[in-house]
Amino acid sequence: EARRQRRLLLVVVCVALLLDNMLYMVIVPIIPDYIATMRDRGVAAGPFLPAGLNESGGGGGNRSLLPARYPPAAGDNEDVQIGVLFASKAMLQLLVNPLSGTLIDRVGYEAPLLAGLAVMFLSTATFAFAENYATLFAARSLQGLGSAFADTAGIALIADRYAEEPARSRALGTALACISFGSLAAPPFGGILYVFAGKRVPFLVLACVCLLDGLLLLALAPPCAAGARANMPVGTPIHRLMVDPYIAVVAGALATCNIPLAFLEPTIANWMRESMGASEWEVGLTWLPAFFPHVLGVYVTVRLAAAYPHLQWFYGALGMAIIGASSCLVPACRNFGQVIVPLCGICFGIALVDTALLPTLAFLVDVRHVSVYGSVYAIADISYSVAYALGPIVAGQIVHTMGFVQLNLGMGLANVLYAPVLLFLKNVCQMKPSHSERNILLEEGPKGLYDTIKMEEHKG
Repeated sequence: EARRQRRLLLVVVCVALLLDNMLYMVIVPIIPDYIATMRDRGVAAGPFLPAGLNESGGGGGNRSLLPARYPPAAGDNEDVQIGVLFASKAMLQLLVNPLSGTLIDRVGYEAPLLAGLAVMFLSTATFAFAENYATLFAARSLQGLGSAFADTAGIALIADRYAEEPARSRALGTALACISFGSLAAPPFGGILYVFAGKRVPFLVLACVCLLDGLLLLALAPPCAAGARANMPVGTPIHRLMVDPYIAVVAGALATCNIPLAFLEPTIANWMRESMGASEWEVGLTWLPAFFPHVLGVYVTVRLAAAYPHLQWFYGALGMAIIGASSCLVPACRNFGQVIVPLCGICFGIALVDTALLPTLAFLVDVRHVSVYGSVYAIADISYSVAYALGPIVAGQIVHTMGFVQLNLGMGLANVLYAPVLLFLKNVCQMKPSHSERNILLEEGPKGLYDTIKMEEHKG
């Protein structure tokens, strides 16, 4: 029964991560058209209904069904609006994560996950009925608030329920595959429904799935029944985890490896049009094939980690080297088919890094701190948020001042230079729980979760 509940909770978390990333990316083909409509009407705010499209989805309009169709800019102000809107989610998530991690450590994983799903439901409904830029900005920021709780609590819940290897790596790998699928499937999903069913339908569908996921979580683990949390240990404060050198190295790797993806998403579409005359469908399909190497990377890393767990650091370093090389190859591409290859390499490398290092964070907490995972995965979420907050705002400015080639070479060089830093993690697998703070306080050998509870009683 416990094993069955654990699997169902994994499903709940995977659906939550899938929804979050679908909502993050589903607006890619929609928002530029919203802002273009405002520009065409010559008003600063108003109903975001594209000309020729009624509420039932009828009418004409030359809109792409796939991602990143940015309309011709009427000026820098429109580009800034789109950039700030896309970055607002990661910005708020970056600010809230230190607080959400601490709260999760204190109250448990299920209640913050449920709260995050509730906020995401409200955000999705707000997107569906938004009629001006200010409401869209509020909905996007609200999504960041929900993600700070849902994503962090969800990943921490997986690490807690799957405490043994290789089950933990498999479970986290499944969650990463859902994140990838949500990010890559959302733009076609949103674009097609936007054109044929109306602007509200994509968001209403996601809101319904979010509601069902929250109800399933309530049935599996009601927050009111989580009174056992009072007997659980208190996690290590997030500021102490941040200064742990091993955790800092992992966090830096997670941020660095996601920079190419975060910086290319808002810039590669215009570069493809200008350099190779790419059509709308080519721009839209650019990222879709990358889903398959990402899932392959997750699968390969999980299998290798099960066979050779002491080489987790090497899988992460190899992934960063692949990301660096692929990023440098992007500007050399001359047609649509060529550009797919380095993008697949970037996503494959990110899968290697994430799948190898996310379980490493949980292991570091187990052996060096207290086995409570909210704060450490809040740090991981902060690493991702740094990349995705800077991407939509900074990347365009770098391309404008230095050029697209220099942007990619810089990102590639950063990943290649950071890869050797992961050598610092080489001896992590040899660490034993007997060296951790909790066992020094206990003055006896580790006995799993019981010793952390006893430590808190000893300190009290």
